[in-house]
Amino acid sequence: MTGTDSLSVWLRVRREADWQRAPALRRVPSGRDGFRSWCEGPVRRRDPIRAERLLAAHALAREDAARRTPLDFALLAGWQRQVLAAAQAPFRVSDAYAKAGRERYGLTSRTQADFDSCLRETTDPDIPLSARAARAYLDVAFFHPFDDGNARAALLALVHVLAREDIVLPEVGPLQTTRYADDPAGAADLATLIGVLNRRRRWSVRGEAPIVNGPS
Repeated sequence: MTGTDSLSVWLRVRREADWQRAPALRRVPSGRDGFRSWCEGPVRRRDPIRAERLLAAHALAREDAARRTPLDFALLAGWQRQVLAAAQAPFRVSDAYAKAGRERYGLTSRTQADFDSCLRETTDPDIPLSARAARAYLDVAFFHPFDDGNARAALLALVHVLAREDIVLPEVGPLQTTRYADDPAGAADLATLIGVLNRRRRWSVRGEAPIVNGPS
């Protein structure tokens, strides 16, 4: 297993990335909810119980988005209890590993506080919304806060950040590829992909709504 702390690597990449180049997003009429479609399709075919738990967590995330509730670990843990059907979803208490041990995410006395600090930046109006959503996804992936289900938590975080500003992607499947903490190009590409998926819906309707970069 690697001796490198991939969480520290990600935090450096996060600081150095040019998030301002991320695409602007546009609100469009409501229609297909890509997260729900993903749960009802491939997830349900593979595991109906997993699909129902994800849909329950998604409903909570959307309700919190409608209330414009800021994202933090406590909010994420509430969704994660639904995902895992668990009474508690605490922050991990030791280093975590992923990708067959290629990445190690260290733990210090400040890790959880640093995680919440990063999540608070999802409301920063000076960063394009697509970048904020991408960063939230990657923060969850690389802080790896839970013992299980971090990929699902990352996707819920992304959905919540977008829905808080009335953006719903028509697809989420393309977002779910392996991502690495030491890949700044991959981080930028995730924000770009969010913009591409947003445009797919825009092309399917007539007219365009205002550009969304800051909180509504």
